[in-house]
Amino acid sequence: MSATLVLPGVLREHAGGRRTLPVRGATVREVLDRLAVDWPALERRLRDEQGGLRPHVLIFVDGLNVRDALGLETAVPEGAELYVAPAVSGG
Repeated sequence: MSATLVLPGVLREHAGGRRTLPVRGATVREVLDRLAVDWPALERRLRDEQGGLRPHVLIFVDGLNVRDALGLETAVPEGAELYVAPAVSGG
């Protein structure tokens, strides 16, 4: 499946300054696996050493937070937009 990954400003330096990247994969895991080959520095900021999403990273597939769905097994439909957002916390 072909989709678009939309990056926040803080991660763009790891994607050659790009705001968006074309990505492929049937699930979020597949997208990130392919990202590890093409953009390894970017992928390392999204996933931990065990392959899970880092706690401070949120990924949305067409507006659905993957943490509220099937996690890395969340489907990525053809033409989907995957948004990466850093988690925000405060007190």
